[in-house]
Amino acid sequence: MFAVSIRHVAFFALTLIAGRALAGDVQAIRFWDADDHTRIVFDVSAPVHYKLFTLNNPDRLVLDIARSRVSKSLDGAALEGAVKRVRTGRQGGDTLRVVLDLDRAVQPKSFLLKPADQFGHRLVIDLFDSASAPRVVKREESLPVAQGERDVIVSIDAGHGGDDPGASGANGSREKDITLAVAQALAARIDAEPGMTAVLTRDRDFFIPLKRRYEIAREQKADLFVSIHADAFVKSQARGSSVFVLSNRGASSEAARMLADRENTSDLVGGVSIDDKDATLAAVLLDLSQGATMQASEMVANNVLRGLSGIGNLHKSEVQRANFVVLRSPDVPSMLVETAFISNPIEEKRLNDPAHRDKLADALVAGIRDYFATTPPPGTWFAANPQRAKHHVVARGESLSLIAQRHRISVASLKRENALATDSVNAGAVLKIPTSI
Repeated sequence: MFAVSIRHVAFFALTLIAGRALAGDVQAIRFWDADDHTRIVFDVSAPVHYKLFTLNNPDRLVLDIARSRVSKSLDGAALEGAVKRVRTGRQGGDTLRVVLDLDRAVQPKSFLLKPADQFGHRLVIDLFDSASAPRVVKREESLPVAQGERDVIVSIDAGHGGDDPGASGANGSREKDITLAVAQALAARIDAEPGMTAVLTRDRDFFIPLKRRYEIAREQKADLFVSIHADAFVKSQARGSSVFVLSNRGASSEAARMLADRENTSDLVGGVSIDDKDATLAAVLLDLSQGATMQASEMVANNVLRGLSGIGNLHKSEVQRANFVVLRSPDVPSMLVETAFISNPIEEKRLNDPAHRDKLADALVAGIRDYFATTPPPGTWFAANPQRAKHHVVARGESLSLIAQRHRISVASLKRENALATDSVNAGAVLKIPTSI
């Protein structure tokens, strides 16, 4: 018995049949070290009835699973984060006890997951360290900027991660690995650009809750949030890239949540706190902020879609709208990029090619750069350097005359600036836009 004080006790019960809990054997244990917590996943053969509590002096986490056993040894599991050792034994005859020795005190949270994709039933335990702040990966600035001219911050989110692998390709590729590789390539390209700095929501294989992803962008005061994904479909012929922004329904859902929670939070919308405003004023401020954010999101998404059109097929030729949770930030322009179909063997092969991922990153950066050059945030390098910053990513079907008309310049000056001998131009090309005709 453990004769020490108990700091935290949690009790969860699941499916009962004839008054008895279903037994579920523990088949495996997996660990991930996330930015602000350690995730532990128990693969179980059926729903379980369990108790979870922590002990101190020394710090331990104790898990009791009723009428269960370990189907194979857990000794080979690769430990991560706060966990130093895993021990198993029996408690009261028919109860499996799992003890995790910890290197520090933690705040545990747990939940059960039903079978999904290649996974069966799971018991998930997250160990939060209240003494540590979440770690966000920020790149070193590659180019100096003048005092008072800040970089624009681009928050890059590699979709899925940890025990959420995302979609799988025919040849075994996992979406979470592809998205991380593309995100890292994009971050490197952004950091190489003058006036831009990248912030990654994750730089290795761990899971981040969806809402937490856009919260990281807001905490870092990001000027743009880009979530990277790889699409999948039951038919392997589906192909091409897509770009999504938030639907009105998603915006309304987030507005309702923020207004309901405003007395318990200090959320800022466009730099203005809403927690001390009356309900009508808070709703107006939030509506104004979301309207401007959604308009900006569509502008940058259209730029990025033009860039992607130059390196491969588009699944949808127009920006799409969807109620994705990661896009719900009320004051950070946000888009979700489906880079290609991982379920298409040809596109899966391309997504695994570093050269193609570099092309993807270049196309994304070109669209992002064009957006900030056209609508530079005040006080940024882009605002201070309009002549150096302005570019245009050529979309399919665009001609030099259309591009010149859009930027209110002559075709001759556009050709001269880019050393073009003819009026033809390829989709995906990045043109410098002269500042005078």
